[in-house]
Amino acid sequence: MMRIRRCAAVAAAAVSLALVLSPAARAEGNSLDDIIKAGVLKVAVPQDFPPFGSVGTDLKPEGYDVDVATLLAKDLGVKIELVPVTSANRVPYLQTKKVDLVISSLGVTPDRAKTMSFSEPYAPYFSGVFGHGDVKVAAPADLSGKTIGVARGTLDDLSLTKLAPADAVIKRYDDQAAAAQAVISGQVQLIASGNVAIAALNKENPGKSLDEKFIIKQSPCSIGIRRGEPDLLQWVNAAIYSHKLDGSLDEMSVKWFGAKLPAFPVL
Repeated sequence: MMRIRRCAAVAAAAVSLALVLSPAARAEGNSLDDIIKAGVLKVAVPQDFPPFGSVGTDLKPEGYDVDVATLLAKDLGVKIELVPVTSANRVPYLQTKKVDLVISSLGVTPDRAKTMSFSEPYAPYFSGVFGHGDVKVAAPADLSGKTIGVARGTLDDLSLTKLAPADAVIKRYDDQAAAAQAVISGQVQLIASGNVAIAALNKENPGKSLDEKFIIKQSPCSIGIRRGEPDLLQWVNAAIYSHKLDGSLDEMSVKWFGAKLPAFPVL
């Protein structure tokens, strides 16, 4: 009986090894070689979400995600093909192989992880409280007696409401633009918003830049990769790690977000 079991185990192992070494199995996850052979890296990038991605005055894509995509293509020694996408079609473009990667302010969620893989975080995205340098705030408790503007009904609004002290004055506005104008004009001392919106606001108002006071919620961005492509996933993670070490991502972050990369949680 023991001999029969050992034979069965050996046979099962042989079948598994055959599957791994079969042409069909080797074809899986081989897109890294295909990209290098084709000489082109196709990347989905945002077209309507500055500073991650938008259309510049020269009608060409520009932004943090665009720079990251271009950097990865340079690392591979291939040409870059930027494919502008929206939030709605970026994942379908990846699944239907219209692009090799999605670099489009993509957050990690359990639902998305059912159909795709994610790289380690490469970009900051968070909700926080921001204000001018003379407003001394470093934690939720420091909001006591302060006035904070926020766009009504947003995640920023809901999060701020939960953590603000009872004597904090939360002024809700119909949209982000109105809340931003309120803090720039001095109607409120602080604003609860996403770091991307604040980066754009600071760029438009260089003399009235807002500082980060504290983070409400982290939601860093990762690069999207089709499932079953471990070689490409490993290479992308190695590239991200390398460019965090050499300062390239910090330089891009300062350029587009006005600050160096924060410490990211590891997937």
